[in-house]
Amino acid sequence: MAMFLALLTSLPTGNSTLRMRVWRALKNTGCGVLRDGVYLLPIEAPRTAALVEAESEVKAAGGFGMTVELKLRNSAQLDYTRKLFDRSKEYGALVERIGAAKATLQRLGKRKADTLVQRLRRSLAELGEIDFYPGEAHLQAKDALSALEREAQRLFSAGEPHPAKRKVRKLDPARYRNRVWATRKDLWVDRLASVWLIKRFIDSNAKFTWIDRPRERPKESIGFDFDGAEFTHIEGRVTFEVLLTSFGLDDDQALTLIGHAVHSLDVGGIPVADAKGLETILTGIKGKAGSDDEMVLEATKVFDLFYSAYTQKRAG
Repeated sequence: MAMFLALLTSLPTGNSTLRMRVWRALKNTGCGVLRDGVYLLPIEAPRTAALVEAESEVKAAGGFGMTVELKLRNSAQLDYTRKLFDRSKEYGALVERIGAAKATLQRLGKRKADTLVQRLRRSLAELGEIDFYPGEAHLQAKDALSALEREAQRLFSAGEPHPAKRKVRKLDPARYRNRVWATRKDLWVDRLASVWLIKRFIDSNAKFTWIDRPRERPKESIGFDFDGAEFTHIEGRVTFEVLLTSFGLDDDQALTLIGHAVHSLDVGGIPVADAKGLETILTGIKGKAGSDDEMVLEATKVFDLFYSAYTQKRAG
């Protein structure tokens, strides 16, 4: 049965400053309040030391404090106790903030919108740290944040391609070796995946250049993932999927699975289980990378790992 660490306190009367300071410290741990003066944390929670610190502070001020291990005896007690840690209201408030942010993105402009998205991302991460029993509310908040990030990407990624009305043709890979490949700056999922695919399976000696506008594409370079590019969105396919079909790589099941995740993140559609994990990792990389080249370097490792995992799974 689950174990909890419990803090039992009785604070000196009239010391409202101490009461407020202790409560703020305990609230930051995500503790549950069993009753006035009795605070609980799962024994494995990362901030249980704060309960011991609060005990010492209360004692130093002349109050009573004791931390004890609490072992629940049955599932009814566990169900009751877990409800003390319900974060549904906090997640609901966060989802409302995300919705309000989504409505104002375009008016804010790119810099302020990026700051707002980062702040909301941090809020979700902080709430997740004290959500010891995540459930549907947690998933709803993650989905809302992902939708906000996609909307910001759509609004502020200049030159996002429109689906071209043409057929995908099979091409001779030999004509596409030792070439320069050009795409838009500020790389994200479809372009990152396409860069990895080109370098790994199509043109191992490929050189890449990142451009602000399609007309800046160097002569003789091969454009991808912008309107008018040789490789871009066609019919229902994103650029990564077009490259797969064009070079006869769509019979590789591992690549096809990566394509499904890229499609889901880039243009939506049928949800893909691994897409969320891929998005989270790429978001982390984007937040730390200082340039598109650094982004590619780190993202390449991620796509290599996804490809290896899918290949092993299929072989198994």
